[in-house]
Amino acid sequence: MVINEAALEAYLLKRFKDATQVAIRKLGSGVQGSGFLIELKTSAGIRSYVIKALIPEGLGHDYPSDRASVFLLDLDEYKNLPRHVKAVDVLSETDDGSIKSIGGGKEYYLLMEKAEGVNYFNDLSEFSKKESLDDMDVKKIIAMTSYLAEIHTVKKDSRTLYWRKLRDTVGHGECLMGVFDTYPDGTITYGEMADIIKKSVDWYARLKPKYRRLSQIHGDFHPGNIWFTSKGGCCPPLDNPLSTDIDNIDFILLDRSRGPWGEPADDVTALTINYIFFSVKNHGDVRGAYLEGLNLFFDEYIKVSGDTEITKVVAPFFAFRGAVVANPVFYPELTSEQRRLIFKFINNVLDDDRFKLEKINGYLR
Repeated sequence: MVINEAALEAYLLKRFKDATQVAIRKLGSGVQGSGFLIELKTSAGIRSYVIKALIPEGLGHDYPSDRASVFLLDLDEYKNLPRHVKAVDVLSETDDGSIKSIGGGKEYYLLMEKAEGVNYFNDLSEFSKKESLDDMDVKKIIAMTSYLAEIHTVKKDSRTLYWRKLRDTVGHGECLMGVFDTYPDGTITYGEMADIIKKSVDWYARLKPKYRRLSQIHGDFHPGNIWFTSKGGCCPPLDNPLSTDIDNIDFILLDRSRGPWGEPADDVTALTINYIFFSVKNHGDVRGAYLEGLNLFFDEYIKVSGDTEITKVVAPFFAFRGAVVANPVFYPELTSEQRRLIFKFINNVLDDDRFKLEKINGYLR
């Protein structure tokens, strides 16, 4: 692991005003990372520090944000344990090679562009009034599936990142187990939660050999993050890779989540669980425009992407997404019976060898 010594020296001389000379020496490398000894010559003598760096892949340190989160927590907490060395700062290296501090924040915020449009939840609500899809509904589904098929063509050869996506889908604080931990007591039993988690772990083991499926993903392709723009409305910047313009249907996306690489099924299930959820909420089963939309989405995605394996890998992702839509915190309007249908769907899909569209209502029983 290499550190930009010139940039580090410039930071140190600015940070420590009394330093007149800086010496940097690599201490060595271990399983998790590398260390560098910093010696500052000052009028009061030599002051010594250590810079710690984490290896970029594995142990959940795959992305720069992972490593930053480790160090920011260290900066906050080293000082709170008796006899522990103190952390001084968290440093970031920028694209131009300079080094700057990102430590000391009490809270962190994201500043981003403003989007305009109508999110896809609006369309799903309107489906309850329809027996079948109209032309605009079909065009929107074709636009979404074409978009996903296109971004999923970007592949990366990394078992580590594919396995991480599988692991995170079950155990991440924003995914299956984390969502269950937000459930009010009594929604389902802890034992029922554990059964779903155990089945999902079995799928984790089953899917590990499929690491060559690792693809560019959005990571949270649900209806609230898909905003269709109207003529004269705000359209995505031309250089925005998360934009599309298919048959005059344009949309912009929000809230890409949990890393740029993963299993395409994550995106597919994030959207398609909503055809099931909205239909159960409005009809008690999957029918009408919702059933047509579900079938069309899978058919179009498979046709355009060529991914005939997709139905063999969606189960644990449907478990996570099903747990989201069954959550009383997110969707308090569901009745207990409707919620129970979603849990039956989750368990039955996990128990099957692959997801079978023709059995969709059977999965609810």
